Amino acid sequence: MNTVAFHTLGCKLNFSETSTIARQFKDAGWDKVSFPGPADVYVINTCSVTENADKECKSIVNRAMAANGNGKVIVIGCYAQLKPQEIANITGVDLVLGAQEKFNVLDYLNTLEKKDKGSYISCEIDQIETFVSSHSSDDRTRVFLKVQDGCDYSCTFCTIPLARGKSRSDTVKNVVSKAEEIIKSGVKEIVLTGINLGDFGLDANGKRVERFVDLVSALDKVDGLERIRISSIEPNLLTDEIIELISKSNKFVPHFHIPLQSGSDAMLKLMRRRYLRDLYVDKVQKIRTLIPNCSIGVDVIVGFPGETDEHFDQTVDFLKELDITYLHVFTYSERENTPAKDYEGKIPMEIRKLRNKTLRNLSIKKQRAFYEKNIGMQRPVLFESEIQNDFIYGYTDNYIRVKTNYDGGLINKIVNCKIENITPECVGEVELLMN
Repeated sequence: MNTVAFHTLGCKLNFSETSTIARQFKDAGWDKVSFPGPADVYVINTCSVTENADKECKSIVNRAMAANGNGKVIVIGCYAQLKPQEIANITGVDLVLGAQEKFNVLDYLNTLEKKDKGSYISCEIDQIETFVSSHSSDDRTRVFLKVQDGCDYSCTFCTIPLARGKSRSDTVKNVVSKAEEIIKSGVKEIVLTGINLGDFGLDANGKRVERFVDLVSALDKVDGLERIRISSIEPNLLTDEIIELISKSNKFVPHFHIPLQSGSDAMLKLMRRRYLRDLYVDKVQKIRTLIPNCSIGVDVIVGFPGETDEHFDQTVDFLKELDITYLHVFTYSERENTPAKDYEGKIPMEIRKLRNKTLRNLSIKKQRAFYEKNIGMQRPVLFESEIQNDFIYGYTDNYIRVKTNYDGGLINKIVNCKIENITPECVGEVELLMN
């Protein structure tokens, strides 16, 4: 065996962990090939948040088996922790590794055999105490660096604590060291990722030894690091101290992604979120006061049990008035072993989908309005390797997607640009300026 292929579902944290496991294979002499290969070994990193996780997993396994029916299939990730026996029964799966063992894939290869039925190795999620650092490596422009894992919150719709365990973190010292290592490879932007990023600083015993603001402050001083982006942070953990520090930083970009989930206090309470509308408004206003051109992304769930038309209208009206940039809209779907699954007042799926469409349309309007506010402004753009129709694309510091005529010399360069126009597809057209 000497070739391995990877397939990853879900969040950027999953992608960073897959990259780390792929580097383990490379260091052991394996050749990585594009999925579905053919390959000798397939590693499938699953997600429990996506709808129909079981169907997705089966479909991916089938694609692997179609490419090489003798290939060994190993399934890891959140869904693997939640449903190990169910996944082991999928035809073609040879081994399922839970959260404790997913970084030890190589240890099982020598004894792994192709059988009619797969095996699984899992543990009780509360037994997991270690933090394993990981980062993506497939993009030399931007790297996703995992600094926190797990969650101690008990939101009634979420299976993540069951799949990833309690909140635990790397240390500030280790993260700084990892960041210094990453930028030596020429990477211009690091995105900090975690399950509950703002809860950074808990050790394996649940004791707070550091704070997220400590990490922000330390990374802001790292020489050679040009851009740092925060992937997502809970509103109750986004302190004024953090906002103030970022407003003065030359490294942290003006971009926050802050989950809301609902604009109805009644729904927020049912979801067991740790804030209400007023706190969210305060955070947005604080950001707008200190960082006027900051991009603010928002997560929203529609169709939660008990969400009446009035509750949904409250969310729509709240978001219309809120000075935010774009929405990530999720249609609620029932998850086993979550309190919300047994709540009364289930919303018909056609209404859930209609509400999703309403908010996605609002997001389009919000995003275009924010983009158009930036016309005529000068913003630093990090250009990527993406090429479409002779254009090269990139992102401004405040997360506006832009394009200009293709020039290979721009790849992985930060260039000061003037935003001249916003296309019908909501992409900024820029003029390159002398730096």
